[in-house]
Amino acid sequence: MSRKLPYIMIAFAAAMWGLIGFFVKGLNNAGFSAMEIVAIRVLTAAIVLIFVGIAFYRSHLKIRTKDLYLFVGTGILSIVFFNWSYFTAIHLMNIPIAVALLYTSPAFVAVLSFLFLKESMNWKKWLAIIMTVIGCTLASGITGQGGTSFSVSSILIGLGAGFGYALYSIFGKVALRRYHPFTVTLYTFLVASAALVPTTGIVSKAADLFSGDAWLYALGLGIFPTVVAYFAYSWGLERTESSTAAVVATLEPVIATMLGILVYGDRLGGLQLLGAALILLSVIAINLSVPSRKKRQVTG
Repeated sequence: MSRKLPYIMIAFAAAMWGLIGFFVKGLNNAGFSAMEIVAIRVLTAAIVLIFVGIAFYRSHLKIRTKDLYLFVGTGILSIVFFNWSYFTAIHLMNIPIAVALLYTSPAFVAVLSFLFLKESMNWKKWLAIIMTVIGCTLASGITGQGGTSFSVSSILIGLGAGFGYALYSIFGKVALRRYHPFTVTLYTFLVASAALVPTTGIVSKAADLFSGDAWLYALGLGIFPTVVAYFAYSWGLERTESSTAAVVATLEPVIATMLGILVYGDRLGGLQLLGAALILLSVIAINLSVPSRKKRQVTG
């Protein structure tokens, strides 16, 4: 069970990420744009994490200045770039294809981990990644968009979302060799907030944020699919390989699909159900392929 706990934590994080749509829809209805919601998300998370750190993790609040580039990687190159690419792709194309391109991230993680983190690859991992990419493509409904064409630039931006999403695993893995998971999560969102708050002008809409139920959606977005999810993912990532963690985390679109069906009345076709099943099978395959003994150095 102890060997499986990191994968359970990563799957739990993915489930929390799958609930993002509930909070985003609430803030959309309150009049906030996509990038304003991203700014709300990272700023709320940063504030909550500061209070949590003061109360429970005071010994993990400091970092070395020379390591700041790691959190520029997780906070700006990953969180900010990923969100910009993702929402731009949705605007230029449509949600199903944007989601499919986003979940090319496990393939990016596998290649980047092999090149820069010297993680091994085996046929089971490759098979699981291929199943994940195919499953996400089918689940997104991309196969039902017959006759629709998009510009090369929009496709590249969509792939940029997958690449940016993958960078969290890469920079996060390196940061976790030096810092506690809480420290990594805190500074990721502090750096992202420092980049987004001035550029989105969210401060000028503070009155709207604290009117009606908007503040509840903002707080929920900042805590559950953000603070809790990223802490759980960082904890699991510290104890497993980046490429494996990325595959397990693709439970997110399955959870998001279930939320759409049960809460918002979305309907799925046969190919979409097949895609969700392939994602689940890839997660099972990865867990079954975990060896009983691993030669891995774990810090923190």
